[in-house]
Amino acid sequence: MLDILKVIILGIVEGITEWLPVSSTGHLILVGDLLSPSMSEEFMEMFNVVIQLGAIMAVVVLYFHKLNPFSPTKTQRQKMLTWQMWIKVVIASVPAGVVGLLFDDVLDRLFYKPLPVAVMLIVYGILFIIVENRNAGRKPNVTKISELSVQMLLWIGFFQMLALIPGTSRSGATIVGALIIGVSREVAAEFTFFLAIPAMFGASLLKLAKYGFAFTAGEFGLLLLGCLVSFGLSIVAIKFLMGYIKKNDFKIFGYYRIVLGALIILVSLVQLIIG
Repeated sequence: MLDILKVIILGIVEGITEWLPVSSTGHLILVGDLLSPSMSEEFMEMFNVVIQLGAIMAVVVLYFHKLNPFSPTKTQRQKMLTWQMWIKVVIASVPAGVVGLLFDDVLDRLFYKPLPVAVMLIVYGILFIIVENRNAGRKPNVTKISELSVQMLLWIGFFQMLALIPGTSRSGATIVGALIIGVSREVAAEFTFFLAIPAMFGASLLKLAKYGFAFTAGEFGLLLLGCLVSFGLSIVAIKFLMGYIKKNDFKIFGYYRIVLGALIILVSLVQLIIG
């Protein structure tokens, strides 16, 4: 029963933080250390990635019409634009896909630790504040996904690749990259949601394959529960973010990241002293 409650808490954390640019990995590491679930370290490493499947389904549900090129209610032009959008998603996904396949184990071994996560939280928190201060009063150059050029897509893809380092935040990195080149906040956030579909499906399948699909019935139940909770909270988080950025910038998330990074460092130091 205790592990069920812990999984529900982790699902809530994942659902809320996956789409806000604050690093779901950073939060899961911090909360996971505090909760200390009884599951194996290997299972929890896989769980923290695969739980994202619930978050992905929230995007699919909320944006199903926009993502569906076969919708009978769309005109031929709208269907063509939908296919073009998917092509843009594929192009922007290439850098992270290639590096993730080649270096996933190395990146996890080197960076899936509290200190690197904390550092990346703080670095990107500062970057959010700098970029938003620079963009203050400027009109965005891109206000529609259809206006994104191949060069822009590869730039955004490069930033998504950087997010393979835990603590960076996939959504945070891609949004920062998009803001730097003059993409509006709404387009940056929405395109980030769509980029998550192949990126997170791929990462989840990779982790499942490495884990070997060797679940006990109890582990499978906990994983399914975490995904369901993550799905529900992701719906709330996505709607909140899209409403929030219509009138506000991302600086508040930058300040939050800096505080969270400092908190992770503090907790790590306390554990080091006690241990």
